[in-house]
Amino acid sequence: QVQLVESGGGLVQAGGSLRLSCAASVGAIRTYELGWFRQAPGREREFVAAISWSDDGTYYADSVKGRFTISRDNDKNTVYLQMKSLKPEDTAVYYCTAKRGGSPYNIDDYAYWGQGTQVTVSS
Repeated sequence: QVQLVESGGGLVQAGGSLRLSCAASVGAIRTYELGWFRQAPGREREFVAAISWSDDGTYYADSVKGRFTISRDNDKNTVYLQMKSLKPEDTAVYYCTAKRGGSPYNIDDYAYWGQGTQVTVSS
């Protein structure tokens, strides 16, 4: 069982920055691919970013490419999502998730989820 706990959400003005953190079970960060999804009210949960455990490969949704950066610290068992140039349309609950195998973009391939953290971007 993989435990994931997000933190770092909050209210920020458009153009601002936030860094989300996801604390993972000991060992999970080294053997699982970790990702971030988000869900806005009335919308489906969508892929944001993912990082491979094997080669540090990273993947991003087109909507956040160039503004968001996913990274991890194996010693702290933590994955981060640095978000810059935030837009009102980035407002959503952000979820940390983990998987083994499958596509980094496919929500059905992810087996473990955190409780989510709210990000609100005001215009």
